[in-house]
Amino acid sequence: MRILDKLLNYITVVLLFSMLSFSNARLIDIQDHVHILAVDHGFDFFSWISNATWIKLTQSAISAPHYFQPQEQHRLVSEYIQVVRDIEDVSHQIDLIFSDPNIQDPQVTSAALQNNLQTLTNRQNALAPFAEAVLEMQVTTVLNEAGLTSAGQPIPWVLYHITPLPQNLVISLRSKIGQETNYVLTPISVEQASALETSVDRQLNVSSLVVNIGGLAAYPTMIMRTTALDWLTSTIAHEWTHIYLGQRPLGTNYDTAELRTMNETTASITGGEIGKIVMQRYYPELLTYDLHLALQPASHRVNGLSATKPPFDFRTEMHTTRVHADELLAKGKIDEAESYMELRRKFFWDNHYSIRKLNQAYFAFYGAYADTPGGAAGEDPVGPAVRALRNQSISLKDFLERISQMTTFAELQKAVQKP
Repeated sequence: MRILDKLLNYITVVLLFSMLSFSNARLIDIQDHVHILAVDHGFDFFSWISNATWIKLTQSAISAPHYFQPQEQHRLVSEYIQVVRDIEDVSHQIDLIFSDPNIQDPQVTSAALQNNLQTLTNRQNALAPFAEAVLEMQVTTVLNEAGLTSAGQPIPWVLYHITPLPQNLVISLRSKIGQETNYVLTPISVEQASALETSVDRQLNVSSLVVNIGGLAAYPTMIMRTTALDWLTSTIAHEWTHIYLGQRPLGTNYDTAELRTMNETTASITGGEIGKIVMQRYYPELLTYDLHLALQPASHRVNGLSATKPPFDFRTEMHTTRVHADELLAKGKIDEAESYMELRRKFFWDNHYSIRKLNQAYFAFYGAYADTPGGAAGEDPVGPAVRALRNQSISLKDFLERISQMTTFAELQKAVQKP
């Protein structure tokens, strides 16, 4: 009976928060049109949530991490990260063999590596449930200390699952940068993405872009596999924050560009603070990753140059690009703005940053993550106002309680203007 009660309670929470997390599904004309054009590539949320729920229920039934000593918890997570790193290294070696024109039979040549990859994958699958449960517990502990729990348990529970992530089709008007809507896609090829963008742009006269994402606030939340534990801990907390906000006015009002930036910047600030504490307390020797570098799309990194200091300041140059594009659009010079952004895309390429498409939709998506000055946000005042409210708040809890009750940017402006 206890197991059945737990199952029923779990399913109830999952259904509640999965519905709340999609509170931005506002049926407007442009969204209906995008759905028609992109529906063949739509992501099956129901199947994913069902499968992930069963996995998390199985993990909670085990409850093994709660019985491990801190040293063993640390070893589990560290080994998991190392196994993922080894998988990526071996996969890269296999890719090189299949790309080498001098190798006659790449299948035979890579046989030993293929066997090693399978062994590593099996080990990863064995470690993943325990590593996820440990990190969930550690993030929960920090949230509890921040006062963001009820009887020691955050509402919602911290539940995430490492998984291949869907992609996001982002739509902006051509005349003004701002996300009008989006559509979540099953991962598609670059050719398919380009064809879909072309179709949407031509038929709706908008700016669109298919982007890769690192996390998604379904429930359990989706997070991509990574070797960067700094990024992982902050993203666990980031996506949890979205579910937290989804129970409150700010999260249920996600239907304008300003509110989206308020939501995303709040989640980024919270994720960064919680993730940093988790790393400092449990994994200080691994606290080396630049969290803000992670906000740059993976496609921006050419020939591994992002691992070292770039030859120029990416965020400063992107800020400059956004500001001038906004100026041109404000004057109604849409074609000129689009030509300028294409020239800047080539400029970034010349400086070792690969950006497939730099347009209004690009800035609408990446500019919403404004927890750090500069970058794709340009001179958008929303991000600075969110940061100002955090600086004025006595604690992270106070900040979240204040901003989560807001439903307009005007409320935020009024709050930060008070002495």
